[in-house]
Amino acid sequence: MLTASDLELRVGARLLLEPTGFRVAAGDRIGLVGRNGAGKTTMTKVLAGEASPSSGRVTTGGTIGYLPQDPRTGDLDVIALDRVLSARGLDEVLRKMRVAEEKMASDDPKRRDQGVRAYARMEERLHVLGGYAAESEAASIAAGLGLPNRVLSQPLHTLSGGQRRRVELARILFSGADTLLLDEPTNHLDGDSIIWLRDFLKSHQGGLIVISHDVELVEHVVNKVFYLDANRCVIDIYNMGWRAYLAQREADERRRRREQANAEKQASALQKQADRFRAKATKAKAAQQMQNRAERILGSVSGQHKVDRVAKLRFPDPAPSGRTPLTASGLSKSYGSLEIFAGVDLAIDRGSRVVILGLNGAGKTTLLRILAGVEKPDTGEVAEGHGLRLGYYAQEHETLDVDRSVLENMMSAAPDLPEVEARRTLGSFLFTGDDVDKPAGVLSGGEKTRLALATLVVSSANVLLLDEPTNNLDPASREEILSALRNYKGAIVLVTHDEGAVDALQPERVILLPDGVEDVWNAEFTDLIALA
Repeated sequence: MLTASDLELRVGARLLLEPTGFRVAAGDRIGLVGRNGAGKTTMTKVLAGEASPSSGRVTTGGTIGYLPQDPRTGDLDVIALDRVLSARGLDEVLRKMRVAEEKMASDDPKRRDQGVRAYARMEERLHVLGGYAAESEAASIAAGLGLPNRVLSQPLHTLSGGQRRRVELARILFSGADTLLLDEPTNHLDGDSIIWLRDFLKSHQGGLIVISHDVELVEHVVNKVFYLDANRCVIDIYNMGWRAYLAQREADERRRRREQANAEKQASALQKQADRFRAKATKAKAAQQMQNRAERILGSVSGQHKVDRVAKLRFPDPAPSGRTPLTASGLSKSYGSLEIFAGVDLAIDRGSRVVILGLNGAGKTTLLRILAGVEKPDTGEVAEGHGLRLGYYAQEHETLDVDRSVLENMMSAAPDLPEVEARRTLGSFLFTGDDVDKPAGVLSGGEKTRLALATLVVSSANVLLLDEPTNNLDPASREEILSALRNYKGAIVLVTHDEGAVDALQPERVILLPDGVEDVWNAEFTDLIALA
């Protein structure tokens, strides 16, 4: 269904993958794993035909359904259901049927006859594409992903970022593509939707490559693992499920360590013997042969995997501020006739911890955007207190300029920061050497997350607005941000589906949307996090 031949991947001068080949056949459900920045997103883009490899080729024997990490739709005035149906061309058929119906209602006989003929043609085309059962199937998939009919009837521009991503995922799953390439499909999904998605992917009869930091998803779904080793620039292929892969990889590591130790022992003995022989002119040639043999022995073993580096994340010491650096009163927001939330009041005191909860579409991201000054409320106002220094992390990385380099984004976030200090901070976030000159637009989702967090580190912010900050992060990087949440001394307003992030935050208060109810945090709210 999909074959890669002599595939080589690079980002600029940096090698991500040495020339390699592999095949994805029907029934292969592959988990593509590796640390952030290893090249997983780049690989899926190449396999989907969205980018070109440095060398080699990708051939496909069927259709591809590709969900990128940050999906973007074109016309945001399109109805959500029509966007899902467009995966099979049904949206255009139904649109033409509606036009034909208008003609059929005309008083003009000629126009009415044109409508009848057009409607008959479109009805036949609809039947070929699956008929009204296909529309029902699309709605069923959307419902499984937490998109009820009420949401499907709305234009995309009225939906939250999380809802629009669910629409795109529903569109890919509805497409019936032979091979699915899914990059972090569980982002913005609640617990019930993740369980539904697991079952759907397990029953998929075609090929599947999935990138996910959701361990339970890969454990329940995948039957093969591709490990993209960032240090060796190779893919290790394991024809087994997730648990067996973890055990096998650990065994491989032990074997590599033994082989490396034995090789080093043999090479050391040969080098010592060569050093003794060099003292005698008659044995200089033998000494060189021993030295060459020692080098071949060392080169014959792959060596153990290097320990992956992890971004060292510490939020800034907050700048001094007044007692209440940020307040808001009477905030409301609607899209057309659809009210998102109303009557939201809040006061963010110095060093306070607040978590915002609500179902998808309740306006959590919109509220953060209003507090950050990115979006205007319909009513109410946001007031800055004495000494406010605001830091905003956007879940879709809108705060990054994708046309500017990593370093330029950093410098624009802190114009007074010396370049050498900006480079040092970027280095702690694993952007080293030529990496700082890459446009932000070519970064993976995990790399964009690290860059956005790096800009916060140099901001001296005393109020952080964080919208799903653990999305797209590998487990080690996620632990870093959770540690940073625990230790930060400033105020935090957090939106997340991640129970671990809320545990790390140890919130004092909760704001429940869409009603804007504020309450003291207690453990009873924990069950709402995965549903949010």
